[in-house]
Amino acid sequence: MKGKKPNFDKAANPKLAVKNLLKFMRPYYKLILVVILFAIGSTVFAIVGPKILGNATTEVFNGVVKKISGIGGINFKKIGSILVFLLILYFVSLMFSLLQGLIMNHVSQKCGYKLRKELVGKIKKLPMEYFDKQTTGQVLSIITNDVDNLTQSLNQVSTQLITSVISVIGIIIMMFSINVTMTLVALIILPLSVGIMGAISSKSQKYFKAQQDYLADVNGNIEEMYGAQDVIKVFNAQDKMVDKFSKNNDILYETNWKSQFLSGLMHPIMNFIGNIGYALIAILGGYFAIIGKITVGNIQSFIAYGRQYVRPISEVAQIANMLQSMIASSERIFNFLNAPEESDNGILSVPDIVDGNVEFSHVKFGYDPNKTIIKDFSLNVKSGQKIAIVGPTGAGKTTLVKLLMRFYDIQGGNIKIDGVNITDYKRADLRSMFGMVLQDTWLFNGTIKDNLKYGKLDATDDEIISASKDAYVHHFIQTQPDTYDMVINEETDNISGGQKQLLTIARAILADPKILILDEATSSVDTRTEVLIQKAMDKLMKGRTSFIIAHRLSTIKNADLILVVNDGEIVEQGKHNELLKKNGFYANLYNSQFTK
Repeated sequence: MKGKKPNFDKAANPKLAVKNLLKFMRPYYKLILVVILFAIGSTVFAIVGPKILGNATTEVFNGVVKKISGIGGINFKKIGSILVFLLILYFVSLMFSLLQGLIMNHVSQKCGYKLRKELVGKIKKLPMEYFDKQTTGQVLSIITNDVDNLTQSLNQVSTQLITSVISVIGIIIMMFSINVTMTLVALIILPLSVGIMGAISSKSQKYFKAQQDYLADVNGNIEEMYGAQDVIKVFNAQDKMVDKFSKNNDILYETNWKSQFLSGLMHPIMNFIGNIGYALIAILGGYFAIIGKITVGNIQSFIAYGRQYVRPISEVAQIANMLQSMIASSERIFNFLNAPEESDNGILSVPDIVDGNVEFSHVKFGYDPNKTIIKDFSLNVKSGQKIAIVGPTGAGKTTLVKLLMRFYDIQGGNIKIDGVNITDYKRADLRSMFGMVLQDTWLFNGTIKDNLKYGKLDATDDEIISASKDAYVHHFIQTQPDTYDMVINEETDNISGGQKQLLTIARAILADPKILILDEATSSVDTRTEVLIQKAMDKLMKGRTSFIIAHRLSTIKNADLILVVNDGEIVEQGKHNELLKKNGFYANLYNSQFTK
């Protein structure tokens, strides 16, 4: 088979997954106890039925014998009272069963609701490092597929499992009450059944885990194809994307059929073992009846119990695949919930007045601790300065601003704002000092007004309009049918790339931060719009400390200081004209823009 082979040798950790699930369900233990009590009541009343029915059969048999012997007849009144009592028992059993299912459904849906809430809450606590290593499809699959699978399986598995276990125990007790020898013969199949189920489960569990993992990969492929249709069609890459999807789909198919095949073996094997036990019981019961050791009614009751005894074991075999799938989903969910969170040991809040002085002192950092990207970076930025950071791809330009906002923690040196180490601030408070406009624009499904207010939720309409005018996007908004109430769709493809960039700039202007970070902020707009944005940016950056990351060096000519970064170190610094005169690294970068 083509494509990456799944690692089937790496077994899941079902014990830990079950332990985490039981811990999560602790608040519902009381309700689950009620479910168990109802299950016991329902099962007990259902189990007693065959023995009472056997008494009725014995009464009929004895009546027929008496009638043939001429010493009496059938006592229909007694038989009728037995049957009425049996009907009441079955009705009560039904009511208990309905209540049990209703409560367990409530518990499972509450668990699903709480899990989704905790998963979404977990997202905001995870470090950027986590999202750099995980695909969108993996995270989405956990929140949707795994939670749905867990809640549905929990509802079905738990009620059936509780009922089956109690049924087996109750039936064994009733069988012992009828005949000890026949019960011991029937019990021979129990360890054999448990052993077979255990062996099959241990083999199939790793395939259920792989099944959930590759389902997430398939979802990620679909999302990738759906969100990039324009690029895929332009480069005629449809076949390539379908081939990529097919490879993951092939592996998903392989894990699916292997897991289902192995778990599907349980039911026919258990039926075969049950039929052997049933035959042994029937033969032994007939012999005991002949020698007068057991009544005809008791034979009927015992055979009925023998069938019922095998049925719950078969049911456990049937739900084993669902149970294993539930455990696999549980493992993925709790791996996500137990992932290391972004540490926040800061205690300081942002002061009322922020000057915006920034100091990098001997900063050392690498995404991989064994591979340092930024080796020994030092810089002293005064309040209100406009700092441009330029350099080749991979030089560490964007990494610097990520460190400044503590998306990642440095491995050496320190960074200070107004003389205070950034690690002393709470992360959320630290980031509130910054405004950011990125090359990759991000807008959400909602009105233009809501998107602009994202950086300042209490902004007034006048402030929104003023920010839009400064970003030269007010005219575009006014030309829309609903103006500021125009809804940007989920894919944000009902506005152009340049318009999206203008809106993100207006959003940054509205937030009115003390420190600005502009990462290729004008790369998605045309030349005329770029000029307008540059003027708006000059106005916005006045009196604010600004960091501008750019490859288009023509946009940062008026910066107060240009830092030329290469391999994590500052190789040159100065103003645009000064650096050109040096005819060094910056001059080469700048002139390369005009080289044919």
